[in-house]
Amino acid sequence: MRKQEYLSINAMIAYLAFVNMFVPLSTDVYMPALPQMSEYFSTSEFLVSMTLAVFFLVFALSMIFFGPLSDKYGRRPILIFGATIYTVASFACAGATNIYFLLIGRFFQATGSGALVTVATAVIKDCFRGQVMRKILAITQTLGVIAPMVAPLVGGILLTFTDWRGSFYLLTLLGTINLIVAFLFCETLPEQKRYCGSVLNSLTLLAEVGRQKYFMAALIMFAILSAPYMAYLSASSFIYIENFGLTAQEFSYYFAFNSAASIAGPMLYLKLKNILSNVRLLQLCFSIATLSGILVLLIGKMQAIIFLLSFLPFTAIGAVARPFAMEVLLHEIKENVGTASSVINFVPILFGSLGMMIGTLPWSNFINGLGIIMTTATALSIMIWISIRKRKFGKARQAASDLT
Repeated sequence: MRKQEYLSINAMIAYLAFVNMFVPLSTDVYMPALPQMSEYFSTSEFLVSMTLAVFFLVFALSMIFFGPLSDKYGRRPILIFGATIYTVASFACAGATNIYFLLIGRFFQATGSGALVTVATAVIKDCFRGQVMRKILAITQTLGVIAPMVAPLVGGILLTFTDWRGSFYLLTLLGTINLIVAFLFCETLPEQKRYCGSVLNSLTLLAEVGRQKYFMAALIMFAILSAPYMAYLSASSFIYIENFGLTAQEFSYYFAFNSAASIAGPMLYLKLKNILSNVRLLQLCFSIATLSGILVLLIGKMQAIIFLLSFLPFTAIGAVARPFAMEVLLHEIKENVGTASSVINFVPILFGSLGMMIGTLPWSNFINGLGIIMTTATALSIMIWISIRKRKFGKARQAASDLT
């Protein structure tokens, strides 16, 4: 690793966590204002929720593009480019005069986020190994999940003295801070390790990653579990505010409390890794996810607090599964780290975007829809794991075989 001239190791870890916070910040901070935005733009709940779904879909696709580019040109140029695009787009969103202009702004905001997150994941692989990498993943995940807890609280507070635009002005400020630090960041990928082919040929590296059957099967297995949580993100404000009659401020408290469960997840993962094998840990994740889905279906409609407590276990176990998946998958990467990192981030976001769109379909009741999504997604993940155990996805490496 090249020494960071302006950033210490701790400062770099904090910066990587800050970068990973941009996606939840870009979605959760304005969630309390979604019903208000629907009224302001005189449009449907579905179209307003599409500002979330479009963000995640474009974010996922942009990572696929920027991963190979970071392997060819290095991490720092992509980092600076992403921070610039994000900041300008956030300011444009704040000035949106109609829902379609806002959707365009969200498109470019997501593009910048994709570049930032891809580089952050690749830098972790560039700079850290073994137990140290595991701890760094846990730290960045822990700090990263603070954003979903704090963002809706901040968004709710902003609504007491400004409208929905205030959230995007805040994102503009955070983007500017990120851009300043990006210029202080030193390159972590030496020129001799970069891809030497053309830009077009660099995109073919994606095909090489896609041909790793076990890697892709394990990635999809973990990624499907992200769909229910993203469905919750898109529908939660309507569930709490319209279904249970909470105010925007009260919603932010409920949402923040659920997000707080994510903070303990990465640290709980480190504890569980010391006492459980990968197989037992995966079984635990599936069991809790299934139980949570059933509880949401059976009793989630009773009261807001009951819905919160029914979904809470899924949030907690999802926070355990994320660093678990990241460690297993990063261990499989031997070369073209930027490209593989982009795929690791792309697939969960792709399934998450699908979950967001399904979550805001015209269900007779959003809570029923969420429960169906949770149980279905968990069942699909279990089916893929069973296929992996039967070796239907080819011979696995040693780290991969730990899941079987």
